[in-house]
Amino acid sequence: MKSFALTLLFLGFAVGMVHAQGNYEIQVYGSETQLPKSTMVELHSNFTADGQRLKIDGVAPTYHQEHETLEITQGINDWSEIGFYLFTSEQNGMGVQWVGDHIRPRVRVPPDWHWKVGVSLSTEVGYQRALYDRDTWTWEIRPIVDRQKGRFYWAVNPALERTFHGPDVNLGLDFAPAVKLSWDFTKQFAAGLEYYADYGSITNIASLHNQQQQIFPAIDLNVSPKWEINFGVGVGPTAATDHWIVKGILGRRFDWGHHDRGSIRNP
Repeated sequence: MKSFALTLLFLGFAVGMVHAQGNYEIQVYGSETQLPKSTMVELHSNFTADGQRLKIDGVAPTYHQEHETLEITQGINDWSEIGFYLFTSEQNGMGVQWVGDHIRPRVRVPPDWHWKVGVSLSTEVGYQRALYDRDTWTWEIRPIVDRQKGRFYWAVNPALERTFHGPDVNLGLDFAPAVKLSWDFTKQFAAGLEYYADYGSITNIASLHNQQQQIFPAIDLNVSPKWEINFGVGVGPTAATDHWIVKGILGRRFDWGHHDRGSIRNP
């Protein structure tokens, strides 16, 4: 457990060094990590039906942008993983564009500690082209807490973000929380709400008008432990937020060795 503690300490220090990742991977994280000898391949798809229509400060409008993000996550041991993202965008008149790449190591409280809630810590660093975000290099620290209690599931991600290169580099830490509440109507079907926000700098919270907030009624289909299927339609009630987004996640887990997969999402 010494190596786990050292890794957790390193990620905690990294917070002193972390802006919104944009609508490329719209997901509230659960606390589980991939097991060793297992790989999760996910395709995150979303379409902005009603968003920013003008090019502002050189950044492309979000209106009718379609984003496809490939995420590959490899389990390292029973309490850590590393993920890689490839972001793309497609829009009328621009064709398919490479947006950027991120890398995301994550650690969790080991299952044999038997905590009543799942707890993990994700850190994500990466680059995105200035055409899509003026803050081209960013770092995110995302604590994750979740629990399944009977049919009810909740997860909280109080993320902190920091710009390394771009106009927001002097703003310090940015607070961008995410929350998920869902109910298992059957063993295969769950539905609920997902909430995503960006409140601005933690030392100077933005006015409601300038905050980004999105609410997604969403469903999860638990057809198999090997598959992840999520779908939602989001509304942005504030002026700074894209007003309508449709999103979906399709994931497939590949196991390279025989093991039983425990889950925090068991009663």
